[in-house]
Amino acid sequence: MGEPSSEAGGAARCAARFEIRFSRFVDENGRVEASLPAFAQDAEQLKALYRGCVLTRIFDAKAVALQRTGQLGTYPSSLGQEATSVAIGSAMRADDVFLPTYRETGAMLMRGVKMAELLLYWGGDERGMRFSGPTEDFPVCVPIATHAPHAAGVAFAIKHRRQGRAVVCTLGDGGSSKGDFYEALNAAGVWQLPLVFVLINNQWAISVPRSRQTHAQTLAQKAIAAGIDGEQVDGNDAIAVRHAVGEALAKARAGGGPHVIEALTYRLSDHTTADDATRYRDDAEVSRMWKAEPVA
Repeated sequence: MGEPSSEAGGAARCAARFEIRFSRFVDENGRVEASLPAFAQDAEQLKALYRGCVLTRIFDAKAVALQRTGQLGTYPSSLGQEATSVAIGSAMRADDVFLPTYRETGAMLMRGVKMAELLLYWGGDERGMRFSGPTEDFPVCVPIATHAPHAAGVAFAIKHRRQGRAVVCTLGDGGSSKGDFYEALNAAGVWQLPLVFVLINNQWAISVPRSRQTHAQTLAQKAIAAGIDGEQVDGNDAIAVRHAVGEALAKARAGGGPHVIEALTYRLSDHTTADDATRYRDDAEVSRMWKAEPVA
């Protein structure tokens, strides 16, 4: 984060400098480029992580097929984003609290939510959100970023009760431009809450590209104004996301305060089954991003 500068420049001098670091362990061709963290040196843990990615992709394909045949309502695919979602769920402890958006299917499956329950919900039955797994996790949040202040409230309660747990709140790149997020971010910084925000930057807020909805060089740097640590990771590298979220959660549980992680990925699908991305997105761009998708 920032440190006061010792340089004198007359009446004006640098008050602070900041840095956002980017990390990944595996490149888009599957080659290891950095020393792997301990969990990634365990074959069983790695298999579970990638099995979760494949499972999420298969579930998504089935859900889209069910929607196309009138058996589900509108459905938001996470095609291309599986690594980020699954890694979040893998990094969390059972007693942590998860506040997801509508595209974190992989994380929910990793936390014990049953496929039948997710299909029940997307079929229009809210009882699907009375799901298996951690009972204190919040239901899917469809309104953009409205769950961010809720996450701050949950984290405040956990800190007040000295429970040694942490909260994860996921948002898209579009959600990071909403006032709800900024207010929650500020509260988390002021109160040093055990809260990890994961900004899943899939480059598109429905039809609005990331370049048109924020002028920030990175989304992670939005943490700086709140006095919070922020970093950027390759969201298509399940190992990098799992490591970053795991480290941030450990820090939060130990009283080290909140953290912001920007996971760079790409939405290969339409925004939802009610969307047609060909109206606003170039086919060449999508074809290029298929070469970086996480499962292959």
